[in-house]
Amino acid sequence: MTTSRAGDLLRRPGEPQRATFLELFFDLAFVLALTQLSHGLASDLSWRGAFQTLVLLLVTWWVWFITAWLTDNLDPQRPAILLVVTATMVGTLVMAAALPDAFGEQGLVFAGTYAAVHIGRQLFFVIALRGHELRRTAGRVLFWFGVSAVPWIAGALADGTARVALWTLAVAVDYAAYALRYPTPGLGRAPTSDFPTLAEHYRQFYIIALGELILVTGMALSGTAFSPDGTGAFLVSIATTMLLWRIYIYRAGELLSAAIAAAPEPARLAGPASYAHLAMVSGIVVTAVGAELVIAHPLGHTQLAWIATILGGPALFLAGRAIFEHAVFGRVSRDRPIGLVVLAALTPAMLLLPPLLVALAATAVLTGVAVSDATRARGHPPEPPSPPGAPS
Repeated sequence: MTTSRAGDLLRRPGEPQRATFLELFFDLAFVLALTQLSHGLASDLSWRGAFQTLVLLLVTWWVWFITAWLTDNLDPQRPAILLVVTATMVGTLVMAAALPDAFGEQGLVFAGTYAAVHIGRQLFFVIALRGHELRRTAGRVLFWFGVSAVPWIAGALADGTARVALWTLAVAVDYAAYALRYPTPGLGRAPTSDFPTLAEHYRQFYIIALGELILVTGMALSGTAFSPDGTGAFLVSIATTMLLWRIYIYRAGELLSAAIAAAPEPARLAGPASYAHLAMVSGIVVTAVGAELVIAHPLGHTQLAWIATILGGPALFLAGRAIFEHAVFGRVSRDRPIGLVVLAALTPAMLLLPPLLVALAATAVLTGVAVSDATRARGHPPEPPSPPGAPS
């Protein structure tokens, strides 16, 4: 049975799962978070810095993902949901402000806010959804965020390697609990029908990530005094941004909603779609680091770590885009793995070239992928979605 109070919080059956203005407003907080991540990686281009950035990116993504899951089921127009989403946004902004020094003096602020956001939000829904079957899943999620809060807070009170290890464990707990459908004593596992599809939300977050890339590119240009080489690097970065948008949206990005509707088990398709978008967003964050370096030092000496970001960002994007394409169409176009192989093959030679030419090489590879997409589609009717397991 569903009490009237709990039922009032839910979206109406059959209501389109389009992002509301509240959800779009909430997503704006992640422009700051992603910008902080790219700046942090740019300031520490080491294996340690890369791993710490990965941990923080996974945390950032998880705050967005769990919130999007809730607003996918609940009506953001209700005052109670408005309050919860707004409070989560404020917490996200606090976390974003603490990101640059999360592994330093602001560790407790960052981890404490993260744990408080998740536990407070889930506790609210456990109370508000009394009498509805979704309350059990809210309770399962609350239990596991309580478990992961232990290494989060313990890590914040530790230093150095111990903090990295404890926070890595905490992230693993958060992601593994979801993957295992939150097995909880006395409640069992959550049914797959409770898990989100988030088609519209993924596209929305991807655009937010591209906005972060444009922001970083523009800020980097402002520090060059508009020198010819810096302006040229800026134009290459903008071309790369346009290609990242074009390759994403054509055609899998346009058809994710239809693919989920055509899938025999939509919730199972949502998993690969989530991992694919996380990989693509990671690629954009790394690409933003590369763009910042190239615009600041277009004709300088190219370091190996710089090549890893300039070429690695597009490579991460193509890898995620391949997973995404398989989720929508049940196959992967040859130009995706070919692009990855070409980027890897170019790496040794790039040590001999200035950063601007390295960036131009990455843009050329993405251009080849986009042209291949257009050529393959020319003269053929639009391909309908055909997710794995769907009837032919």
